Amino acid sequence: MKFALVLTDKPDSSELRNATRSAHIEWVDQRLSQVVTGGPLLDREGNVIGSLLVIEAADLKEAEDFAAADPYQKAGLFASTVISEYKALIKDGRRA
Repeated sequence: MKFALVLTDKPDSSELRNATRSAHIEWVDQRLSQVVTGGPLLDREGNVIGSLLVIEAADLKEAEDFAAADPYQKAGLFASTVISEYKALIKDGRRA
């Protein structure tokens, strides 16, 4: 099953994000087989305001555990975490 993780940063948290970024990237790199896609969410000025990850997980509990283990999450970066089952209907300009 696929799950979308929408992770919104706390206000004025760019220093915390920057300080934790290398640990987060290393952590994600160790789980690339589980990650479908992901990257930062940006505001209109191009500033990072959160993260989006689409992952493969057996169930919601596994997706929740994945999100909880993220170094960003452990550092307290996120104001909110929304995890929803995701179904791709369009991929690479085509119906999936």
